[in-house]
Amino acid sequence: MYNSSTAFSSSNTAYKNRLFIYEVTGLSQNSVDTKVPIRSSGTVLITVPYSRMNQEMRRINSLGGKVISIKPAGGDVPAPDSQAVTQSAPEQKQASNNKKSMTQATPKKTKTEVPVNIYRPKDPYIGKCTEIYDLVDEGGIGTCRHMTFDLSGGDLHYVEGQSIGIVPPGEDDKGKPNKLRLYSIASTRHGDDLEDKTVSLCVRKLEYKHPETGEHVEGTCSSFLCNLKPGDDVAITGPVGKEMLLPEDEDANVIMIATGTGIAPFRAYLWRMFLEGDKNPDYNFKGQAWLFFGIPTTPNILYKEQLEKMAADHPDQFRLDYAISREQQNPEGGRMYIQHRIAEHADKLWELMQNPKTHTYICGLKGMEGGIDEALSAAAAKHDANWEEFRKTMKKEHRWHVETY
Repeated sequence: MYNSSTAFSSSNTAYKNRLFIYEVTGLSQNSVDTKVPIRSSGTVLITVPYSRMNQEMRRINSLGGKVISIKPAGGDVPAPDSQAVTQSAPEQKQASNNKKSMTQATPKKTKTEVPVNIYRPKDPYIGKCTEIYDLVDEGGIGTCRHMTFDLSGGDLHYVEGQSIGIVPPGEDDKGKPNKLRLYSIASTRHGDDLEDKTVSLCVRKLEYKHPETGEHVEGTCSSFLCNLKPGDDVAITGPVGKEMLLPEDEDANVIMIATGTGIAPFRAYLWRMFLEGDKNPDYNFKGQAWLFFGIPTTPNILYKEQLEKMAADHPDQFRLDYAISREQQNPEGGRMYIQHRIAEHADKLWELMQNPKTHTYICGLKGMEGGIDEALSAAAAKHDANWEEFRKTMKKEHRWHVETY
């Protein structure tokens, strides 16, 4: 799977400087907003820097246009009847008077805009459930489901690492409308269907016995979500969150530590890194990814088949390590929890964290944090370093990301 002796790449990629040519049909002269005429074929050529590809696609769709081809600038591009239309970011000045060729253009490096609170609790987006299926195999513990919601009727969009709010119907025990619950998004910004029109969640149904009455209790929102059927309406707010964003640097190295449904944001990361491919050329991951995943039993390994296939298909870039608490033992003979697996690899992790391109993410149960700190403290001590101070430094450098509950 992962080759631990492979040196992490520190080379920079020129990919962010690439331009792409959209051939678009269905736009009127007024919607193009330029003096350059529409070609006799009825299409328009629009030059787009890779960092603006998703935004430009949404803009074209909103104007009633349709992208019929996307090709790298300077490659095999259809010859225009006249100068191609060059679209820059909305805040930039119109460049229609720029007489430089498209291949000579040097777009500014722009940071992806992080959308926040497009929809709020008082006016949520109402989407429909389009798909829902079980993630826990037979013999596993509890109920966990993957669900997808349609976003085509609104303007809700997001990036990897964010969350959305779900407002369950009904009232609480005080007669007030149920409050929203936040869930980490489990899909990439393009959605599971790569059409920019859906968002997916990974939800575990909360169930427990009341400690005093012994009554069986189910979580309000998680039960609502896990009981959905395709076609059901869901009130959605957000997106929110900037703590868990995937670095834009395609050469970044990403360490992911998850328990249970804490896998959700990491599914989004990994799908973006390894499964989107040429279908969405706005991101070309060249770094290293290492996932530690803690679960109670093998049937509870969420997305097991896809994760293991990615590890097999990308052995030089992706390493996958499980901590299966009820099936594996730690060196002391007790249950193997994720902090024990981290301890096994603490020296290597410490080494990787010295690379300024390495980001570490923790998502899931809060209880694992202490054990992770303990394991990495031991590794740091071997180098006469203080783990707590080093962790604070990584946090200041935006390389240490934690979302636990």
